[in-house]
Parts: sequence; structure tokens; C-alpha cells
Amino acid sequence: TGASTAGRASMHSHLDDELEDRRRWYAVTVLCLAVAMIGINATIINIALPPIRSELHFTDASLVWVVNAYLIFFGGFLLLGGRLGDILGRRRLLLLGILVFAIASLGCGLATSAVTLVAARAVQGIGGAITSAVALSEIANVFEDAPRRSKALGIYVFVNAAGGSLGHLLSGVLTAELGWRWIFLINGPLGAGAYALCVAYLPNRSAAALNETLDVAGAVVVT
Repeated sequence: TGASTAGRASMHSHLDDELEDRRRWYAVTVLCLAVAMIGINATIINIALPPIRSELHFTDASLVWVVNAYLIFFGGFLLLGGRLGDILGRRRLLLLGILVFAIASLGCGLATSAVTLVAARAVQGIGGAITSAVALSEIANVFEDAPRRSKALGIYVFVNAAGGSLGHLLSGVLTAELGWRWIFLINGPLGAGAYALCVAYLPNRSAAALNETLDVAGAVVVT
């Protein structure tokens, strides 16, 4: 009887471990989907630039800011986004980043002037930076053992690179078939899906540095 009880306990423990492992990979998949959305956006603008210039009356000199506004704010807020995730909670910041990115994307798609498009692209860059930084940090912490963590990070790198390549393809298809605004508007449903999946599958852990305060001066300087 004792051996039978021990066997059942061992079986239940094994099943619990398998279930927990499956949940961890679900979390990695969800995080990679969010990262793919950001990766696609990094290149999806390129083919759509000529019709954007014509419709919103950009000059050749100012058109570059449709790209630069996103890249500058994306790069500038990566470190701050990651740090805020440590202090306030990664899941919370990830959801905020996805929400900001999706709303800013809608703003880009509905832009009526060059100024509004560039401003929306800047906000989109902030949302993308928060999402990317927190997603990478969360993936690195999903697994405790080095082999599976390395595998998860490898998947992250692949998805990020593949998203950039897919962005070129989607840019051409969407611009030709639906118009340039849809390269931004498509992020609305994508963002809503990513948000819902993150709520469903990401664990709501307490922030590791919840009692710490943000070095405001350092954050401003590094940003």
C-alpha cells in the first residue's frame, strides 16, 4: 500500500511538472507573438513611404522622420522600459506597452497630416520599446535551467528577425491591396489579440524590485 501511494504521488508530481512546463512554453509563445508584432513594424513602413509622402504632403527631407521618429524613441526608451518592468511588474508593463503600441498604431493609420503621423510614430516607438524590453526580460526568467532558457532566447531572436523580414512582404501586400494606412491599422487587432493572450497565459508575478525607487535623473540622462 505504501509503495502504491508513493507511486501515485510520483505520477501526480510528474504530471504537475509537465503541466507547469507546458504553461511556461505557452508563455514564451505569447511573448514571441508580441515581439513579432514589434519586429514586423520595424520594416513594414519602408515600401509605403511613397504613397505616404504623396497623401500627407511630406517633403523629401521630412519624410525620413516617419522612420526616425519611431527608431529614436524605440531606442531611447528600451532601458527605461526594462527598468520600469523590474520596479512595477513585468506583466503590467508588458500589457501597457502593447496597449500604447496598438493605440499609437491606430493614430498612425488615421493621421491626417505629416505632424500627426510623426507624433504617433514617436508614441508607437515608446510602446514598442516597453514591449520588447519587458518581453525579453520575461522570456529570460520563464525557465530556471540554462538549456531551456537558451532555447527560449534562441526562439525570441529568430522571431524578432523573422518579423523584420515579414514586414517587407506585408508592407507590399497591404499597401497595394488596401492602402498604406492598413500597415498601421492591422496592429489594432494584432495588439488586441496579443493583449488578451498575455492576460490569459502570463503569470502575474510580484515585481522583484517593488520596494525600489526609480533613479529619475539617471533615467532621463540614459533616455
